[in-house]
Amino acid sequence: NPYKKYDGYNCFGCSPNNDNGLKMEFFEDGEYVISNWEPITFLQGYHNVLHGGIQATLMDEIGSWFIQIKLKTAGVTSNMNVRYLNTVSVVDGNIKLRASLIKKRRNLVDVLVELFDANDKLCAKGEITYFTFSPEVAKEKMYYPEHDEFFE
Repeated sequence: NPYKKYDGYNCFGCSPNNDNGLKMEFFEDGEYVISNWEPITFLQGYHNVLHGGIQATLMDEIGSWFIQIKLKTAGVTSNMNVRYLNTVSVVDGNIKLRASLIKKRRNLVDVLVELFDANDKLCAKGEITYFTFSPEVAKEKMYYPEHDEFFE
């Protein structure tokens, strides 16, 4: 995570130092960006079921990292549509999130995010639109690092 070098960096989704955060990590796999994440029991809604708002947050975070890793810039969420297909257990093991490109038009990018439970069952999918910045603005305003820093 190239952002951890910044003083005060405390992202809820991906900072390894946020005690209340999700501490997500990401890697590339072909056309995808992947995250394997261990559910935390205090993030449940119904008994032993991961809260839907947390699922949406996980999906938004990996979508943002898709923009950063694959498109080499930063972006912010413009629109998000999530379909919840099955419940996600907080006690059965790691879940997997997978992000891929749907389409890009000028500075708007649509990303497909799929969330799979510990048994590899598709539990949610989202189509998220990001407003992306020019590389210059991404570096100046969003602290976007050099692309190779994502892979150190």
